[in-house]
Amino acid sequence: MWYGCGGLKPAGLEWGMKRILILECKQEISSFNPVLGQYEDFEIARGEQLLTMHRGVRTEVGGALQVLEGEAGLVGIGGYSARGVTSGGTLAEEAWRRIAGEFLEAVWAHRDVDGMYFCLHGALASEREDDAEGYLLEQSRRIVGEKMPVVTSLDLHGVLTDRILRHSDAVVVYHTYPHVDFFETGQRAARLLVRLLRGEVRPVAVRVAIPALVRGDELKTATGRWGQCVRAAVEFENSKGGLSGGVLIGNPFTDVPDLCSNVLLVADGEVGRAEAEAVRIAREFWDMRHALQQPLKSLEECVEAAARAKGRVVLVDAADATSSGATGDSNAILCEMRKRGYSRTVLAPIVDPRAVQAAFQAGVGAELEVAVGGALDPQRFKPVAVRAAVRMLSDGVFRSESDGTVWRSGPTAVLQTGATTLVVTSRAVNLYDRSLFFAHGLDPAHFETVVVKSPHCQRHMFEEGAELILNVDAPGSTSAKLHSLGHRRCRRPIFPLDAEFPFEPVARVFRRWGEG
Repeated sequence: MWYGCGGLKPAGLEWGMKRILILECKQEISSFNPVLGQYEDFEIARGEQLLTMHRGVRTEVGGALQVLEGEAGLVGIGGYSARGVTSGGTLAEEAWRRIAGEFLEAVWAHRDVDGMYFCLHGALASEREDDAEGYLLEQSRRIVGEKMPVVTSLDLHGVLTDRILRHSDAVVVYHTYPHVDFFETGQRAARLLVRLLRGEVRPVAVRVAIPALVRGDELKTATGRWGQCVRAAVEFENSKGGLSGGVLIGNPFTDVPDLCSNVLLVADGEVGRAEAEAVRIAREFWDMRHALQQPLKSLEECVEAAARAKGRVVLVDAADATSSGATGDSNAILCEMRKRGYSRTVLAPIVDPRAVQAAFQAGVGAELEVAVGGALDPQRFKPVAVRAAVRMLSDGVFRSESDGTVWRSGPTAVLQTGATTLVVTSRAVNLYDRSLFFAHGLDPAHFETVVVKSPHCQRHMFEEGAELILNVDAPGSTSAKLHSLGHRRCRRPIFPLDAEFPFEPVARVFRRWGEG
């Protein structure tokens, strides 16, 4: 049961101030990761703590706060935040019920606010709830009523559902991949919410679902072909009568019924132009779908090419991308290197709490025999024994290079085995930038070979100056070889899991005012 103190004016606020409740729940899951997510995998913040955590930081909530705190007569109210330490496996039902319950308690306690901003991801699912974000929005509506202005922001890897659209007055979506517009997305959401509060706009959402799952370099918005679809959506958002625009590609590893790609345009009142443009963008997306797949090279071929190279080599192991929901404990590249007697210097991350514990017991400067890899996903990876020197031990608390938020990898050890340096963490953290390496005194630019467990990073982080950038066909729960994962729940047919089939884009309209 949800309970609170609705109707009471918070201390320190003037009567007449418009209060905006800020709520956050963010995690992306891979249904193919065998390890269930737990409550402890989330950072929880409430009230003023939520605002302090984001104020001045380049997150969505940070951007929203900048807008709200710059508006006379408006104030942001911290509600509840559950942020996954990183992506992971399907959330255990008990953990989900606890998070959902605490989230909705905060809504109940502040049910008399004037507007609400939901900062969500869109690809969170539990053992029983396929549409976690839609559930939170639906239940919040039951508490605050249909007239409450609600704006929701989503990652473009979110799984868009009818329930999300029905219970949001408007949805805004990231415009960049790799993501560099967290802050700007929050600003856009807050500005739209301010316009709603003033009665200036009547948002209508137009959605075109596209039965396609995509992965690869052509999804980089700055350089890839898919960027033209995003730019068209942004152009609509910035046009007269446009309020929001984006293209969601979903997370191909979150195997739920609504998984697919989507064009989403939000218009002010009239929807004819939005429908036509959404259909046009969807058709353009569909026509390029074959190009939006990631070519991979075999593990053996990649290690051989890296051994022959003279310059720096980046080995992209996106099949074990922790930011997409993988376990992070793959040692596939390490094993192939050992098999071939690879002698160039290597920097690689790996999750293995058992190896970390052994390193802490041995101490800095000690040498030990230790098994690494396969600690979490033993079906795919088997532990391999190495002799290593302990170079550094840490508590694993550091700040993200990307947005300044605090990351926690748990007790962490830097182990050196031959020419290979392993940063071994107790828990997974995002690896889409250099934060983990920098926090432990390691610059990837100083190694001849770097293993990057993320499908895409900003070019300056790893790629600049590299002789080779190789996308490795390795095992893992976030492999770009989507056929290999075993989707069972997403609606079929869907490309590329099914053979060629016809598709004709159809626009659906969602409005929270008037009829329809």
